Amino acid sequence: MEESSLLTDDEAGERLQALNGIIELMRPAVQADGGDLALLFADVATGVVEVQLQGACSSCAVSSSTLKGGVERILHDRLPWVTEVRGGVDESADPFESEALGRGGYVPSF
Repeated sequence: MEESSLLTDDEAGERLQALNGIIELMRPAVQADGGDLALLFADVATGVVEVQLQGACSSCAVSSSTLKGGVERILHDRLPWVTEVRGGVDESADPFESEALGRGGYVPSF
């Protein structure tokens, strides 16, 4: 029997609430550098979570480290049911506007 069929609606709701709570705990650290962290997708039954770094993170040289070493590590440590964290940056942001938002390590795109 699949694990997803073992989750009750209450358990799924508790997992989603815990995930949202941890995302909200991490957001101020990202926002302090002019970025933001958004939860795009969460399958609480399979443990797949997708997040996106936004704002100044779009032009930051360490955004992939923030995702792997920060967001992914924290989610795995605090939520044992999380099996995979997918992530990226909002690439629709203008690089000059993104650079102006924060103090991260800017990498020009030209």
